[in-house]
Amino acid sequence: MYRGKVWTMRQYAGLASAEESNARYKFLLDSGQSGLSVAFDLPTQTGYDSDHPLAVGEVGRAGVPISSLADMEILFREIPLDKVTTS
Repeated sequence: MYRGKVWTMRQYAGLASAEESNARYKFLLDSGQSGLSVAFDLPTQTGYDSDHPLAVGEVGRAGVPISSLADMEILFREIPLDKVTTS
């Protein structure tokens, strides 16, 4: 499978907001990274919205908070998803 192409290079990254993470992803891609590995915060990983009472104190702490499709659109704004793989 990888005999004909180079391995995808990814750095696990997610900052305190979708906007900050988007800027970081663009920087990483401009620096030669060939894929993105999104680090979601704990509330996102467990299915809670950022405004849920159980999410207090954890939102954006160890990854990017995503509560809606709009957040995902911001996260990947101006990133060519037809050319970049994500995980």
